Amino acid sequence: MEEMEEELKCPVCGSFYREPIILPCSHNLCQACARNILVQTPEAESPQSRRASGSAASDYDYLDLDKMSLYSEADSGYGSYGGFASAPTTPCQKSPNGVRVFPPAAPLPPPPPSALAPPPPPRSACLTCPQCHRSLGLDERGLRGFPRNRLLEAVIDRYQQGRAAALRCQLCEKAPKEAAVMCEQCDVFYCEPCRLRCHPPRGPLAKHRLVPPAQGRVSRRLSPRKISTCTDHELENHSMYCVQCKSPVCYQCLEEGKHSSHEVKALGAMWKLHKSQLSQALNGLSDRAKEAKEFLVQLRNMVQQIQENSVEFEACLVAQCDALIDALNRRKAQLLSRVNKEHEHKLKVVRDQISHCTVKLRQTTGLMEYCLEVIKENDPSGFLQISDALIRRVHLTEDQWGKGTLTPRMTTDFDLNLDNAPLLQSIHQLDFVQMKVPAPPILQLEECCTHNNSATLSWKQPPLSTVQVEGYILELDDGNGGQFREVYVGKETMCTVDGLHFNSTYSARVKAFNKTGVSPYSKTLVLQTSEETQPEEQTLPFPVPLERLQLRRMSPFSSTLNLQPSFPGRSYFELRSSAHQLSLHSSLQSLNSAVAWFSFDPSSAHADIIFSNDNLTVTCNSYDDRVVLGKTGFSKGLHYWELSIDRYDNHPDPAFGVARIDVLKDAMLGKDDKAWAMYVDNNRSWFMHNNSHTNRTEGGITKGATVGVLLDLTRRTLTFSINEDQQGPVAFENLEGLFFPAVSLNRNVQVTLHTGLPVPEFYASRSAMQ
Repeated sequence: MEEMEEELKCPVCGSFYREPIILPCSHNLCQACARNILVQTPEAESPQSRRASGSAASDYDYLDLDKMSLYSEADSGYGSYGGFASAPTTPCQKSPNGVRVFPPAAPLPPPPPSALAPPPPPRSACLTCPQCHRSLGLDERGLRGFPRNRLLEAVIDRYQQGRAAALRCQLCEKAPKEAAVMCEQCDVFYCEPCRLRCHPPRGPLAKHRLVPPAQGRVSRRLSPRKISTCTDHELENHSMYCVQCKSPVCYQCLEEGKHSSHEVKALGAMWKLHKSQLSQALNGLSDRAKEAKEFLVQLRNMVQQIQENSVEFEACLVAQCDALIDALNRRKAQLLSRVNKEHEHKLKVVRDQISHCTVKLRQTTGLMEYCLEVIKENDPSGFLQISDALIRRVHLTEDQWGKGTLTPRMTTDFDLNLDNAPLLQSIHQLDFVQMKVPAPPILQLEECCTHNNSATLSWKQPPLSTVQVEGYILELDDGNGGQFREVYVGKETMCTVDGLHFNSTYSARVKAFNKTGVSPYSKTLVLQTSEETQPEEQTLPFPVPLERLQLRRMSPFSSTLNLQPSFPGRSYFELRSSAHQLSLHSSLQSLNSAVAWFSFDPSSAHADIIFSNDNLTVTCNSYDDRVVLGKTGFSKGLHYWELSIDRYDNHPDPAFGVARIDVLKDAMLGKDDKAWAMYVDNNRSWFMHNNSHTNRTEGGITKGATVGVLLDLTRRTLTFSINEDQQGPVAFENLEGLFFPAVSLNRNVQVTLHTGLPVPEFYASRSAMQ
């Protein structure tokens, strides 16, 4: 109930409504407050006159004028009611609820009498709602023209009584005790002793209904419904409801008032109808309030979790910084040890040199003193006996001092310079990085589809995930429930996998990765490839957006990656979801399990190839052989297609067969090890693979001829026919992997592709014999 208190307070005075009136904008005001904020305006400038004169300004124009008046006079606290030219500047007051109101303007002094002065214009009252700022004009009745909100008064009375009333026993004589029950029939609150004494559960009183005090207080507050009277006819009670004006009216209003021509309904029926509508609206609002409460609980839990995580993270940060400081201190000790070693080394070298020079100097000084004493002797013969030896010793000693002996062997400077710039730069660059593993990606089922033996998968990151993702890994199994294998690794969020087996069930999943690690897998998507596909013009309208197919991955068991746009195929599928697995199943009906429809692929063809007839007819604008592939690759099953020769000039050698996706496009089919072909002229044909020519066979082609290609991946063979007759023996055996239909031709040849054909009779009969 306390939350409702703001609804019961006047926006002007901030107190509970006293004699509230209902404004046309549906807001309420105390009658006294409404009287205080009335503004007298010239009749010509009242809202009614402005509307009547056809002015483009609406009631909300006064809102802008009110705002202008608030912003004028800057921060002085004064403003003028700028909507009216004759309104004087008045102090702007502020209500306890923060709503600015304007008291009535002081009367102007009467102008000096003048015979020529025109009479003053008539004035009318205008009221601006303090909540929506809509300007409301008053008629001759003034504020009495606004209905009184008696329902709001009753709610305020019950609210104030509920706050003031104490749930005390009404039969205690001295100090009333707290009430324990209330009797609805007696309308009395009892404490437990008084109930046992005055209201025993026997006799006639046993049938009385006792309720808790709180419930009894609510039922007691419900006062009898008051009959409201009409604002136009004060002696008449409201008896009907005007649908057009949306207000209760009396019978006199219907007979002689402005509601006489309006649609009216019974007051009680409309009362019940609006109560029902309000109850229904409250149900929805109650659900929103319940959700808001749950959300607030979630946010409060988040606050607590954030605080706990902050403490834990701060502790982790302090530990990491302490570890860096410890590492720096250890490195400091190591460097100081090196400095000490250098210091000891220098001292040792200098001290050794001092010791050596000291000994040498002592010997030299001794030799000099001995020589001086010898010179003092007067014995020539004795002097000459030793003079030569002394001269040699003196020269030898002098030479010993001259060989760098008097040069220091060590400098006083330390040749060590600490390179701390990288470390300082690293410290300045020390910052937080993303250290979380990405969340599991979400497969977007509405964008996943199958076409023939290819599947397109799309995924995205969870909506609220902020963890950086460096790429994704898409995995498929082998179609038989075997192990998963990676078929795509990269940054794209959509991939088309080609070369799957027809009529097979595959499981797909995807995960994300970054520098920290790899996310868990997404939910597994189970998809079913088609048993057979219909021609493009007969497919059901479920297109795969070509602009979204950014990447194609070939066979999940091949390392070839084709960066070409995907075939804009279509498929009708059904999505099913469970707790652990999502499934995608094709619902195309099969006509023949060995039939597949396809066309030539412009995106993988050589630039010199010319397409027409919905990519079913091709030719070339070059005299050199150019290669074009089909859009569908095969790795399993039996497949047959034909090519009709529409133009054949100057005896060229077109080649027909199958190839890998990365076959050479600017050479005859079969020149490399990526193609298996039969090339044919007007007289004979040869089989060719890896530039090896074998099995020359008589019989060629002309305009109108038909070349058939039969790929049996069950027996792993490739067979050719001309005009429905087998051409030569089985051309190639032991074929395994992913193969695309292929043709090489030049400008002298034009062929048309025919697909969705049954197995020819010569092969069907041979298979039956085997």
